[in-house]
Amino acid sequence: MTEFREGRVGAQDGLSLYYRDYGNRDSAKAPLICLTGLTRNAKDYHDFALRHAPKRRVICVDYRGRGRSAYDPDWRHYVPPTYVGDALAVLTALDIGHVVSVGTSLGGLLTMGLGAARPAMLKAAILNDVGPAIDKDGLARIAGYVGTAVHVASLEEGATRLKAQFAGAYPDLSEDGWRMRAEQTFIRQADGRFGLDYDLNLGNAVREAAAGPAADLWPLFGALRDVPTLAIRGVLSDVLSAEVFAKMKEIHPKLVPVLVRNRGHVPLLDEPNCQPAIDRFLDEH
Repeated sequence: MTEFREGRVGAQDGLSLYYRDYGNRDSAKAPLICLTGLTRNAKDYHDFALRHAPKRRVICVDYRGRGRSAYDPDWRHYVPPTYVGDALAVLTALDIGHVVSVGTSLGGLLTMGLGAARPAMLKAAILNDVGPAIDKDGLARIAGYVGTAVHVASLEEGATRLKAQFAGAYPDLSEDGWRMRAEQTFIRQADGRFGLDYDLNLGNAVREAAAGPAADLWPLFGALRDVPTLAIRGVLSDVLSAEVFAKMKEIHPKLVPVLVRNRGHVPLLDEPNCQPAIDRFLDEH
């Protein structure tokens, strides 16, 4: 049996969206929809999906402009409301009415968006290092590199570059771990070199958003108030502050907090205290 099935769905505007479909379609448990970080793609969730596929169906989506989904000719469409619509397009096409949403960074904001757009759809939620307020230093750091072209001659060189850039967030990540991150980040191009696996025009959308006033996302987080939620924070995170994390727990009666040592933005979900917490939470939902 293959590890996953591949599919494509047309978004509301006709753009082609790619997804991976893991696990047992006949499971009685609600399927997982895995929503990635800003520049990431479905490959990030491969090991996570394999871990949970024996018990339930797992859908991993490439947002428009990432991975194998089509690039949008208008970068102004690279905004969260569009991504929420795209996720709903995939779920509708697959006739999935109830899900547990696993959202990393941007994917966590989209999980909140799903809770607001389709309250009855969301059975539970996992938010990975994201909340209703984004630390301005972290946002500035991200806006500073998204959309900048990177070309490397090999995945080994790519791993070295990623380590130099992100070692502060993963101080104990192994060399094999950095190599895996490179495989998830880069794609071989026509000239034989490796480049970033997303539309660099995404940087325009990020910088435009960063230059504007910060959105008040606390009402959006409120859409999860009655949804069982596991919230994960990397202790070294510069995106989700300790203060915001504490307030999330204070106002959400069904929130289970998990702190991950030696991780910044974002935990990889396979850490020794993180993975068992996710397993327990999903076993209950």
